[in-house]
Amino acid sequence: MSQRENHKTGGPLGPTAAKPWRGTIDAYRELLAVSPDTSIVTLYEGNTPLIPVPRLARKLGVSAPLYVKYEGLNPTGSFKDRGMTLAVTKAVEAGARAIMCASTGNTSASAAAFAARAGIEAIVLLPAGKVALGKLSQALQHGARVVAIDGNFDDCLNLVKALTDKHPITLVNSLNPHRIEGQTTAAYEVCDALGDAPSHLFIPVGNAGNITAYHRGFERYKDAGRSTQIPKMMGFQAAGSAPIVLGHIVENPETLATAIRIGNPASWKLAEAARDKSGGIIDSVTDEEILAAWHLLAKSEGIFCEPASAASVAGVLKLAARDELKDAESIVCVLTGHGLKDPDRAVAEAGEVPRSVADLSAVESVLGLGDKAGANR
Repeated sequence: MSQRENHKTGGPLGPTAAKPWRGTIDAYRELLAVSPDTSIVTLYEGNTPLIPVPRLARKLGVSAPLYVKYEGLNPTGSFKDRGMTLAVTKAVEAGARAIMCASTGNTSASAAAFAARAGIEAIVLLPAGKVALGKLSQALQHGARVVAIDGNFDDCLNLVKALTDKHPITLVNSLNPHRIEGQTTAAYEVCDALGDAPSHLFIPVGNAGNITAYHRGFERYKDAGRSTQIPKMMGFQAAGSAPIVLGHIVENPETLATAIRIGNPASWKLAEAARDKSGGIIDSVTDEEILAAWHLLAKSEGIFCEPASAASVAGVLKLAARDELKDAESIVCVLTGHGLKDPDRAVAEAGEVPRSVADLSAVESVLGLGDKAGANR
């Protein structure tokens, strides 16, 4: 079945030759809370590739077809754009002149970009010193008013809730229901690409809105007759920031996967419901396991995601090593953000800086080519 066919009717979905892609709201308008008269604020987000990764599957010891949903190719480099297009569209429709969010980085970049697109103000509260510079640079470049808070993400979110309750500013974190609704479109795209839902969906879990959104999207597509099953939702938190796994708030979450460094997820209960209804799990992976999966994905398949994204792949590696994926018929790993979100981490993890040399023999020496190079000339 083609990438853009309805599972049941064979009708076209998403972009076609006659209708180029115009963003997620335009593509799935009938499934979202918009009217024909709604003026859409879009950067043409969505329509990200679902990439088969057979070499990675072999390295992980997985026999089922394995895919990655590469959300790093959204306009601001993360999945947040799916929810932000709808949240900002509805905010503007309601007359808002400013939006506000707490962020570990990706939400701030997306909110700032969509606010600029809409011609309204964006205000961002960030935990001081805890946000990758690639993400901070985006928020600043888009003109957001950025305030660094002496605290963690949860402290920032508490302040945002208090400020938006007190002032005429729209909150655009995932507590905003339009954010979750917008993010359901990724599940629709996965089904359209495969012709049905996968048997398993692996996904990083931070504030827990995305696992909630995917599950809701899969349910909605099945109810609409566009797919036949709902995947097992397999969520993975970083071990140093795993409140759902531990069953209690983590006061001082720590992980190098900054995008999921959250100790009190806003969608905690919804994520647990998605896990339980789908027969899935929410587990944790260590920073070392995340880094191993991150490197493996880049080196075996040429796909560069931000470290937090690799928690999904690390989850597959962990379960495959325990021989717990025998029932998998197809697996999709969600890669939530692009690797260029955190270039400092990538360079630091590379372990060496390129050496400066001046001529052919010096290059041969650095590369260890020696006499073999001359023999091949």
